[in-house]
Amino acid sequence: MEDRLQMANGLVPQKIVSVYLQDSTLKELKDQAANEPARIQWRSPESSVEGEPEPDVMENVGKDDPKVLGAESTQGKGGASGGESAGEPSELCHLHLSSCHKCLELEKITIESVKFASAENIPDLPYDPRGSLEGVADATCLEKEGRRINLMGKAPNILIYVGCDSREAQDRFQQVWSVLADCVDPDSYTLYHLPGQSALRDPWADNCLLLVIASRESIPEDLHQKFMAYLSQGGKVLGLCSPFTFAGFQVTRKDALQDTVQNLVFSKADQSQVKLNVLSSGCVYDECPGERLSLGKLWGHLENEDRDKLVVQVPFGTRGGEAVLCQVYLELPPSSSIVQTPEDFNLLKSSNSGRYEVLKEILTTLGLSCDVKQVPALTPLHLLWATEEIRDPLMQWLGKHVGPEGILKSSKLSLKFVPSYTSEIEITPTAVPVLTDMDAFSSENFDLEIYRQNLQTRQLGKILLFAEVASTTMNLLDGLMFEMPQEMGLIAIAGRQTQGKGRGKNAWLSPPGCALCTLLVSIPLRSQLGQRIPFVQHLMSLAVVEAVRSVPGYQDINLRVKWPNDIYYSGLMKLGGVLVNSTLMGETFYILIGCGFNVTNSNPTICINDLIAEYNKEHGADLKPLRADYLIARTVTRLEQLIDTFQNKGPNGVLPLYYKYWVHSAQQVRLGSADGPKVWIVGLDDSGFLQVHQEDGQVVTVHPDGNSFDMMRNLIVPKRH
Repeated sequence: MEDRLQMANGLVPQKIVSVYLQDSTLKELKDQAANEPARIQWRSPESSVEGEPEPDVMENVGKDDPKVLGAESTQGKGGASGGESAGEPSELCHLHLSSCHKCLELEKITIESVKFASAENIPDLPYDPRGSLEGVADATCLEKEGRRINLMGKAPNILIYVGCDSREAQDRFQQVWSVLADCVDPDSYTLYHLPGQSALRDPWADNCLLLVIASRESIPEDLHQKFMAYLSQGGKVLGLCSPFTFAGFQVTRKDALQDTVQNLVFSKADQSQVKLNVLSSGCVYDECPGERLSLGKLWGHLENEDRDKLVVQVPFGTRGGEAVLCQVYLELPPSSSIVQTPEDFNLLKSSNSGRYEVLKEILTTLGLSCDVKQVPALTPLHLLWATEEIRDPLMQWLGKHVGPEGILKSSKLSLKFVPSYTSEIEITPTAVPVLTDMDAFSSENFDLEIYRQNLQTRQLGKILLFAEVASTTMNLLDGLMFEMPQEMGLIAIAGRQTQGKGRGKNAWLSPPGCALCTLLVSIPLRSQLGQRIPFVQHLMSLAVVEAVRSVPGYQDINLRVKWPNDIYYSGLMKLGGVLVNSTLMGETFYILIGCGFNVTNSNPTICINDLIAEYNKEHGADLKPLRADYLIARTVTRLEQLIDTFQNKGPNGVLPLYYKYWVHSAQQVRLGSADGPKVWIVGLDDSGFLQVHQEDGQVVTVHPDGNSFDMMRNLIVPKRH
């Protein structure tokens, strides 16, 4: 197998080492799993051989501020600092073996039951506590400023099923995707395609806030059962001109109505009515003979003699499941090709605002937020420095390397260095002005002095590129990462992103309140970490957790790391993640570490300050909320310390602390699917990959770029491409 492992740029992998566990240890693991499969403590996080974190050298910062820890600033600039969007996922290149095909072959050999497949089209989920944490399932919400925060809620995903894989189905997906993206808050939801095979095979149901069924074909019986099971568990369904139905309704075809413009009367939840022109599918809903139905408040019928029902709201089950079924083309704009005449176009165009009103009413009734916020315009970058000593070398370097017009170009980005910004300077995702007059810098979302006070590094994070709004921080360093001297320590920070990136093809929601940064780190190839690059993502995740939990008084804030690159609240909800891109040039790895975690934004899931507020409420404490600038500086500082420890002591220097905070200690999981082989998580191997112990006694390795961890189902789920 070692001969099969090849890495880019000629890097030679380390040897694969087998691990032998004594029979007594294996028996103990199995006994523990049988007694408490979801919470086995093979290695107790609190009894790690690592002692308490080193005394915090930054603990005095922010003590004088009565409201926010870390808010002390000689500049006096206040303001609280600010994952996956409804935008289409962006491609990215993350750390992996030399080709996807070889990764596939490797994984077939290593774990036969795990097949290398998807790009996390079904994203990670919070762990479902109902089967293992007594009394927690009922406490599903926190109270915060008069509103409820969902702690056990599902990931903010909308799944769209359009039937068989055809050109027509692809077009239909784009139509549905487009209209939903116009209606829902792009900072709160991500829209994904749900293929038929994935709908049957993958654990999507607990990972979905809304299932949209827009297939024109009949739903296969096994898939219909899956959809009904989702409804029975409290799921929400929107049917768009689909034959899908249940609960005593049947779909009846009326050819005279097909693809014609009709007058619809739509009753809203408040019993008010909207009258509009709609494009009919040619089908209506009829009650089955002898059925007595309990319907919801939403209702839509035609203004004709039969008062044909085209929109119905149908509750289902005892857990809050419900569906809104429509035989109106709400997803199609008036310009659709099936609109037959200019007169029809005009009628539909005049009712277009009503079409959105109806669709938003339906989505709101199904529990989604339709308070769409306008995507903010991109802003200039500010060139900042953390210490005055680095200013002159930086300016000298820029003078030698930028072009005559102050432009520095790369494959992805053109940076134009100017003293100040004027409205005549265009800002696009690929062309951004960089303002060099630091004296003019001021931001409500980022306090440079707070960052300076809490950054205590030799090298990392010394030179900053800050933007109030950037497309993605991962691209901002592209033109500088190979050019600027390593000791200058580049970091890009944004108040928010419009095209944030996650693993695979995932997007990452980046609303205000997130800590968003990309850090440049250079690692010698022939070093402890250079030979184990997968550990970089683990070190960064650990640094984020340590940035919070090493603050005196905050050590019990239940922030943890999840394999391979996530930050979690307990084992319940994701509130941050790490993305690593690496390039080997000569004898040096140039690594961009992207990181985003929720600090002050309670939506779409939960944030660090929510955890602090709940801790204060539960324990009668008075811990202050934290700021993003404060935590970014602490994270970078802690990362440099962890890298130094790793380079000196290898994996054993950091793994005890990592195990103290991770969520998987001796956890029992299944590989691939709910019916896959049962294994116990052992830990990380010498290269940073996950090791699991199989029932036959074999210990095998799971590669992070081939699999993701489904916390809800206790599954190691293969990614799909």
